[in-house]
Amino acid sequence: MRMPEDIQGLAPTNSRYRALLDVSRAMVERPTVKAVVHSFRAVLSSSCRLHGAHLYILGSDGESLHLLEFDREADAPAIKIGTRISRIGEVARALEGLEPVFLPDVSQEMLKHPELAPFAAESVGRPTYVFPVSTSQQRYGLLVVTKDREQQFAAEDVELLRSLASHVAVAFEFALAKDNAELYQRQVVKERDRLRLLLEINNCIVSKLDLNELFRSASVSIRSYFGNDFAGFWLIDKQSNQLECVVLDFPSGKGLLLALERSELSDADHEKLCARVPEVLSIQDMEKLPSRIVEKLKAESITSMAIAPMMTASGPLGVITMGSRQPDNFRQEDLDLLSQISTQIALAVDNAIAYGRVTEARDRLEEERLYLESEIRSEYNFEDIIGKSAALRKVLDQVAIVARTGSTVLLHGETGTGKELFARAIHNLSQRRERTFVRLNCAAIPSGLVESELFGHEKGAFTGALMQKKGRFELADHGTLFLDEIGDISLDLQPKLLRALQEREFERLGSTKTIRVNVRLIAATHRDLQAMIRNNQFREDLFYRLNVCPIEIPPLRERREDIPLLVHYFVLRHSRQMQKRVKSVPKPAMEALVNADWPGNIRQLENFIERCVIFTQGDELNVLRTELKKPSVRSVASAAPSFEQAERQAIVDALIAASGRIAGKGGAAERLGLKRTTLQNKMNKLNISRAEYSG
Repeated sequence: MRMPEDIQGLAPTNSRYRALLDVSRAMVERPTVKAVVHSFRAVLSSSCRLHGAHLYILGSDGESLHLLEFDREADAPAIKIGTRISRIGEVARALEGLEPVFLPDVSQEMLKHPELAPFAAESVGRPTYVFPVSTSQQRYGLLVVTKDREQQFAAEDVELLRSLASHVAVAFEFALAKDNAELYQRQVVKERDRLRLLLEINNCIVSKLDLNELFRSASVSIRSYFGNDFAGFWLIDKQSNQLECVVLDFPSGKGLLLALERSELSDADHEKLCARVPEVLSIQDMEKLPSRIVEKLKAESITSMAIAPMMTASGPLGVITMGSRQPDNFRQEDLDLLSQISTQIALAVDNAIAYGRVTEARDRLEEERLYLESEIRSEYNFEDIIGKSAALRKVLDQVAIVARTGSTVLLHGETGTGKELFARAIHNLSQRRERTFVRLNCAAIPSGLVESELFGHEKGAFTGALMQKKGRFELADHGTLFLDEIGDISLDLQPKLLRALQEREFERLGSTKTIRVNVRLIAATHRDLQAMIRNNQFREDLFYRLNVCPIEIPPLRERREDIPLLVHYFVLRHSRQMQKRVKSVPKPAMEALVNADWPGNIRQLENFIERCVIFTQGDELNVLRTELKKPSVRSVASAAPSFEQAERQAIVDALIAASGRIAGKGGAAERLGLKRTTLQNKMNKLNISRAEYSG
């Protein structure tokens, strides 16, 4: 059956409109420019053959267009996407009039554009329509549709293409809106992540004052954002002009970068740091670094880096370095964030350093306060040096001369002559008088604890070390250290003391960190150190280090004219303490005091006067003259070896009486009034063997 002619004409038209509806439906489901452009041939296939469709988009300058998308036959000109043409000729007319422009032969128009001219010969005789792609809001560009040479554009084809151009404009508008929305979403996510990173680092700064903890926490946050493999935090050591690595966070590293613990700073490096400009280093840029650094980075497969200076108002503090095994892991747009991070951390570092200085000063003052309080509570017999004898004036002249030099002083004299008082006088006359005077009696502490007392210890260094402790050398930094009875220090400790004096550095017990100090040493002893050297009891090199400026403190019997002054001083002092009113000393009693032996020197004199004040009832001192006539138990006026022999014999006698027992009830320690450990130390020093006291 034959169809009527009007129905036959409607069939192709309906199919084309049905295809147009399909395109509209596809746009609703997936509104892409590419889908619309590639639907043209399907829409027009029932009436004519479409040779090509090209979509040109107007540039931001409004004077040029570039090819965004096309659909063409295999023999059509292969114009590359991105090709730019100028807004001239029929192109300009279509854009300005917003009406389709028909070109009977597109090659003539192509010759006007240098970018399209090479393809003109392939397009000779091809009819073309140029449709504006626009909406009521915006001009987007042009849709250029070309047919085969023997094909013509029917009126309904032009209408369809105009509709399709509108579809393209809408699709383009949708695509732009979608792209803008996705771009905005990406920017929001990126800004959220950026703010989260800054907040995390800020929380680290607020919650952590320790630099190591701060850097390690910050490196975790940085790695989660940048995806870097390592982060290093370097601070400038101003004394050595080097960058020192404080923390290197490299979980997957081989440990090779740990060898780059320190790095020299050149003038150019200083200029870069002061410029406050972070930089991204590609693998080519990394080749310009010092060879030893490049080798380590290559060994760890690091191919990209980012460096951000840490700066404060006072100058550069150091740098933050990040590295990645992924090429181009860091982008230029990351530099602003890196700069903010480095500024945050620099302020935290500056605060932490200031806090550390304040804490160190506070701790030092607290330790000095506690030490001085203990000094005040301890036995301290003199408030000033009392006397005017020639022997005393000679010593005081020597003290005045040596005090200003800062040299090591060795005070020698019998026990009870006031060696500590002269040591304090040297300190008070020196340039160190504003700092601490620290003392240590080497004979009063068990030999096993002297090292800890001198150099300090770390927590857990030995049984009973429950916390870190600073030694006397640290307490006396920039001050004066007085070591009384230096002759009692053990032989195994003497080399460490010598090193501390010569190098001005030491390590705490249980630590490998070297501590440098500036300490003036004053030593004192009643023993003959040269005789001890001959007996292999004292190191000769340590003796020469101590014996820079020896001062001999005279015993009381060599300065008898000072005894009346000392007597009156002690009477006044103790009578006030006991709330008594002792006003005078009988002349015969004073003469007896002046002529007494005083083997215990000033200490013995003070104790005797205190005893006299106790038994005085009136305002005249009751001098116990019968005690002055008693012979001394042992004379300490003899040379040090005689004293040692007497002490040795007393210990041997006590051991024999105790049947060789050292400790326990009735043991030698109890008989001598000594602790077991003290007695054992003395036995070791005096080389007392079991054969001497055992039956």
